[in-house]
Amino acid sequence: MAKLKNIIKQLSESDYEAIYDQLIESNAEKSAYLLKSMREKSMSDSKVMDELEVNTNAYYTLRSRLNQKIEEYLLQQMENPRTDILKKVANINEILFTKKKAIAIATLKKLEKELLDYDLSNELTVVYKSLKKLHINSPDHFNYSQLYNQHVAYMLAVDKAEDLLAEYFKKYGNYSLSGSENDQLELTLLNKEMGNVCGLYQSHRLYVYQSCMSIFHRMFVEVDESINDDLEPIEDMLDKIEKIFNSYHLDSIYYHLKLVYEFLKLEYYNHYKVYRKAENFFEEVNESASTLISNYSLFTYPPQFLLTKIKRHNRLGNESEMYDENEGLFHDFECDMNDIPKYVTYVIYRALSCYYADKYDEAARWINNLLNEISLKNYPYAQLEVKVILALQYCLLNDYDLFNQLINSIQRQIRLLGKENCEHILIFTKILKTSINDVKKNKSDKIKALVDKMQNMDVNYFAPTLYVKLDEKFVNKLS
Repeated sequence: MAKLKNIIKQLSESDYEAIYDQLIESNAEKSAYLLKSMREKSMSDSKVMDELEVNTNAYYTLRSRLNQKIEEYLLQQMENPRTDILKKVANINEILFTKKKAIAIATLKKLEKELLDYDLSNELTVVYKSLKKLHINSPDHFNYSQLYNQHVAYMLAVDKAEDLLAEYFKKYGNYSLSGSENDQLELTLLNKEMGNVCGLYQSHRLYVYQSCMSIFHRMFVEVDESINDDLEPIEDMLDKIEKIFNSYHLDSIYYHLKLVYEFLKLEYYNHYKVYRKAENFFEEVNESASTLISNYSLFTYPPQFLLTKIKRHNRLGNESEMYDENEGLFHDFECDMNDIPKYVTYVIYRALSCYYADKYDEAARWINNLLNEISLKNYPYAQLEVKVILALQYCLLNDYDLFNQLINSIQRQIRLLGKENCEHILIFTKILKTSINDVKKNKSDKIKALVDKMQNMDVNYFAPTLYVKLDEKFVNKLS
């Protein structure tokens, strides 16, 4: 919320008035009022909600939409000069056929400088190709031929880096569900290949792309690597990226990648448990959660934010607030079911949000829909975890038939995978079976003893059972 207020107060008067007029013209009076109140007044959220006559969910939705409108306006303003340059590139043949050679060369040289400022490598190849032709009878022909070849090679390196990023985070999704050592090895090899590709050129764009992968890899795949003195400190990398973004503030890709780096800063400070600093980035990422999850999978692994969000709410003791918040955050969100790791993480996040709001029926519906819509046979540990979360809902609903049927399936799967490989799940099922047992004597003490065994357990794959808060309230619910 503070971030949105800060953006609105920093808008120039002309930008503020233009956005306000757009909202009024599109009959978005409530959004216009919210914009004005954040700009001109210091009202509390509750006061603004009273003035607008909206509840918390509607207010969150309104705030999210206003943020989106402001971003769209600012992006449109930012792209105008770039659009002019791209139009000039598209008209190069017109210049070559209609202008005198000296004027054509001068025009292309000016265009070259502008394209270098924007780091538009694809368009630079068109300019150098034309300059090469214009200098065919000049000694400068060789120079422009070299520049053309260099930029073609650089353009291919940038394309390769973008492909490696997308492939890496697709593979990480599989690794998150499987915990497979083979998947981990492939991620390490992709990270090394990215380093080799980006090492070919002194390029801020390649550095930004490599950092997207490298920072994430060091936090979630090869954690021990972070103590290697030869590696650039992550905090230094984040500071360097910030300077690059400020230097190329008109670059549309960088404009959007700011959200990725807000997310990485949040994860970095969470990783090292510097929670006070992490809070500086949580609100920004949280407000853009649906956009991050929908549109940024080619540059990072957005579902990780949902797991971080659950941990944060558990730590702060306000986990029950997630349910109401979701209606505003994900009011028009559709998750891609073809991206199985993302879809599973999203559904489990929604189910756990329901669980923490004591809406066990709704939580069970989310999980049953998931199990009916996609197959998790390639991810047996994730499938087991999902079933255990569903069994927890049946236990709390006192649905003995469905619980017993499901717990038998879970126990068969545990035997197949090996008890030693899923010890925490085995303990969790014992807690559930103790809870549903008719014998009430010492039930609470037995559950507490099992909970104590689960404390500090960790695994290297997606384990929503470890995101269930095993506190006194949990024990009381199951007793």
